[in-house]
Amino acid sequence: MFNSSSEKNSHLNISWTALWKVAFIGLLVYLAYFLREVILILLTSIVLGSAVRPFSGWFEKYKIPRVFAVLLVYIIGFSVVLGTLYFMIPPVFGDIMDIAKTLPTKINSFVHTNEAWGQVSNFSGDFIDDFSLTELINSNAGSYLPAVPSNIMELIRFLFNGIFSFVMIVVISFYIAVQRNGVEEFLRLVVPLRSEDYAINLWKRVEAKIGGWLQGQILLGAIIGPLVFLGLTLLGVKYALILAILAAVFELIPFFGPVLSAVPAVILGFSAGVPVGLMTMGLYVVVQQFENHLIYPLVVRKIIGVPPLLVVISMIVGAKLAGFLGIILAVPMATFLMELAGDIETRKGLFRQQNSQLGN
Repeated sequence: MFNSSSEKNSHLNISWTALWKVAFIGLLVYLAYFLREVILILLTSIVLGSAVRPFSGWFEKYKIPRVFAVLLVYIIGFSVVLGTLYFMIPPVFGDIMDIAKTLPTKINSFVHTNEAWGQVSNFSGDFIDDFSLTELINSNAGSYLPAVPSNIMELIRFLFNGIFSFVMIVVISFYIAVQRNGVEEFLRLVVPLRSEDYAINLWKRVEAKIGGWLQGQILLGAIIGPLVFLGLTLLGVKYALILAILAAVFELIPFFGPVLSAVPAVILGFSAGVPVGLMTMGLYVVVQQFENHLIYPLVVRKIIGVPPLLVVISMIVGAKLAGFLGIILAVPMATFLMELAGDIETRKGLFRQQNSQLGN
C-alpha cells in the first residue's frame, strides 16, 4: 500500500513537471510570435555582421584596428551600392519607361513573327493594337481614388517601419561585427551551460557554410552579369544593362534563376527579328553551359556549402513566412537545420554502433 501511494505521488509529480514544460514552451512560442519583427531584425543583424567578418579580417591583416576595419567595410559597401544606384537608376528607369511605352508593339511584333499562329496571331494583334495603358489607368482610376488617403498612410507607415528596421539592422550588425566573438558571446547568454560549447561549434560551421554560399553567389553574379551585357550589346538587343542586372541578381536563385532572367531577353530579341531572337536564346544557353561546366565546378563548388535545391525551397518558405527579411534569413536558417539534422544523424549512428557492440 505504501509503494502504491509513492508511485501515485511520483506519477503526479512527473505529470505536473511535463505540464509546466509544455506551458513554458507555449509561452516561448507566443513571445516569439509577438516579438517576431524584433527577432527577424536580430537574426538579420547576426547574419549581416557575420558576413562582414571575412572582409574586415582582410583589412586587419594590414594592422588596421578592428573598429576601423569594420567601419571601412561598411563605408565601401554603402559607397558601392549608392554609386551603382546613382549610375544605373537613370538608364534603367529610362529603359523601364521605354519598355512600358513600346511593350504592346514589341509583343505584337513577337506574335506576328510566326505566321503559323494564324487566327491567334490576328486576334492577339488586334487586342494589342487597341490596348492603351493610359486609357486603362483613366478608366480605372475612379474606383481607386476613395482609397488613396488610407493607402498613403499605409505607405508612410510601411516606409517608416522599413527605414527603422534598416537602421537597426545596420547598427546591431556593426556592433556584432566589431566584437571579435560577438555572436559567440550572445549564444553564451541565451544557451544553457551544458549546450554552450555545442551551440558555438554549430554556429561556426553554419557561419562557414553561409559565407561560402554568399561568396559563391557574388562571384557567379559578377561573372555572369558582364558576360550577358557584353553578349546582348554585341547582338544589338535593347535594354542590355537592365537584362544583365537581372541575370546577375537571379543567380541567387539556383536552377530557375537563369531561365527566368532569359525570358525577357529572348522576347526582346525576337521582337527585333527571328535571327536576333535565336541568337539571344543561343547566348543564354552558351552562358549557362559555361557556368555549369566551367565556373561552377572549378570555382564555386570549392567555396559553396549549401545544396542548391535547399536554397530554392528555403527561399520560397522564407518569403511566404516573413517577406523580404525571410528571404535573407532563408539560407542561414536552412543551413542551421541541415547542420543540426546532420548532428542528430551522427549521434544516432554512434548510438546504434554502441548498442551493436553491447549486443555482441
